[in-house]
Amino acid sequence: MNIAIDGPAGAGKSTIAKRLAAELGYVYVDTGAMYRAMAYYFLQNGIAAEDEEKIGAACGGVDVTIRYQDGEQRVILNGEDITGKIRTEEVGNMASATSVYPAVRTKLVELQRQLAKKADVIMDGRDIGTVVLPDAEVKIYLTASSKVRAKRRYDELVAKGEPCDMDTIERDIIERDERDKTRKVSPLRQADDAILLDTSALDIDGVVSKMKEIISARSQT
Repeated sequence: MNIAIDGPAGAGKSTIAKRLAAELGYVYVDTGAMYRAMAYYFLQNGIAAEDEEKIGAACGGVDVTIRYQDGEQRVILNGEDITGKIRTEEVGNMASATSVYPAVRTKLVELQRQLAKKADVIMDGRDIGTVVLPDAEVKIYLTASSKVRAKRRYDELVAKGEPCDMDTIERDIIERDERDKTRKVSPLRQADDAILLDTSALDIDGVVSKMKEIISARSQT
């Protein structure tokens, strides 16, 4: 069985997907981490986000894989474990800006589909239910208000000791939402057969509980 979780930045997709995968015994595939890995590569090589030609050419030299070590997902870029280097705001914004390019999406969608064919997976991203896994048995669209999402991201960065400003984070989130929803290739949208779940007033346990109910109901139909 494949479970597709889509939604905007900061909705809690990765956190929830990891919990669900661990509790249900599924393989968690963090597609956002894959896009961040490519974005990290572009940044490290001094390629500007708006230079589509150079980004397209660079894709051929990028190999992104996901491995599990001691139960933890590790993101491998060209043989190097970069798991701890891809969760910065700079990388996140670069990933959002470059994920609009067909060359980037084509390369990663192929890898994501291969993973889904090999195991029961929970996959989260922006276009999982609409493009990557259109035949997924369970599709959920997670969302929350921009203010709630900004507060969550702010708390996460503060906990890491990183300097940040919540108003700036919220502006970045709103801008990222607009880019994701209006891009020509695989725009962010709720699949017609996806269930909408607003997490604004729910904690992690509450969201996990709701999603288990959805998955249980769908798996019995």
